[in-house]
Amino acid sequence: MSDEKRRGAGGRGGSGAGRSRSRAAQIHAVSSSVQRLAVLLEAGVPPARAWRYLAEGSQDHAHRGFARMSGSVEAGGSAATIEFAAQNGVVRRVAGAVGDGAPIDEAIAAAANVCSAHSRQAWMLVAAAWRVATESGAPLAQCLRDFSKTLVEVGDVQRTVEVALAAPIATARMMTLLPVVGLAFGAVLGFDTVHTLFATVPGVICLVAGTVLLCVSSRWNALLVRAAQPRHVSSGLSLDLMAVAMSGGASLSRARQIAERAVHAANIVSPTERRRLDDVLDLAERAGVPAAELLRAEGAQARREALTASQTRAAALAVRLMLPLGLCVLPAFMLLGVAPLLISVVTSTFTSL
Repeated sequence: MSDEKRRGAGGRGGSGAGRSRSRAAQIHAVSSSVQRLAVLLEAGVPPARAWRYLAEGSQDHAHRGFARMSGSVEAGGSAATIEFAAQNGVVRRVAGAVGDGAPIDEAIAAAANVCSAHSRQAWMLVAAAWRVATESGAPLAQCLRDFSKTLVEVGDVQRTVEVALAAPIATARMMTLLPVVGLAFGAVLGFDTVHTLFATVPGVICLVAGTVLLCVSSRWNALLVRAAQPRHVSSGLSLDLMAVAMSGGASLSRARQIAERAVHAANIVSPTERRRLDDVLDLAERAGVPAAELLRAEGAQARREALTASQTRAAALAVRLMLPLGLCVLPAFMLLGVAPLLISVVTSTFTSL
């Protein structure tokens, strides 16, 4: 599959629920690659060589698991397996670019452009962390290890939200099948509801109106589900990037300059987190304590708050999905399931007279 097709598949990816299910897998797959890099760097492997080793290992894994992954795709199977294979492609592109002399952070950002949305966000954050650690002089291996744990937290937030959304989404899908069930029920009772629906003027009117209502319901449901999902994977990560910059021993102004450049490059600028950052730095200065740990704790708190907000939206979704059900699906059920049955009964009654 070409890069363009893979990116299109990851970005569009079927139903909204299908995209939702893959988000945690995308982020956890990136975290796994970052964790391996951290281990290699801690063992004394130079960064460029660490990427090359990681790429060689991912290529071997791809060859061994190709048949298994293909079977998973055909069966609609393991999202984690598919996403891990996608991340292997990113690693190989980074290793190739670094081998050609490109800066590692720029190579990561460039390779991320062919990923699906949430993988791209996660890799852009890794590029930002790498840039901040390199420019500030922070220990790269430890920074990557900490950042890998942060990505795991973000992935867990996504997975929790996916579980909370699963029930209302499944209910909405099942209710959309009501008109088809009603149509089949009429046919089982012995009435020619299909002929009535497609071959009579009242039936065609019911068919058109019912189909329009189902299309409106499907679009409405998709919009409600999209509004209930987290829009970004970056909650609290600008605070973590500042913590990385501070751990390198740079002055406050220098660390903030480095972190802000990385935040803008990763497109995770947030006025709310900027205010939290100012509050934490002010507290650390007044108390005379290191700011890095306070920043990490504040970043974790921001992710917990994002999880709570997402769970609240997921709980409200179950109620909001009743609107398209009542205004679109049930009328469509009457038009496509009940009305043809009544028309058939009336027609057969008058014919028999």
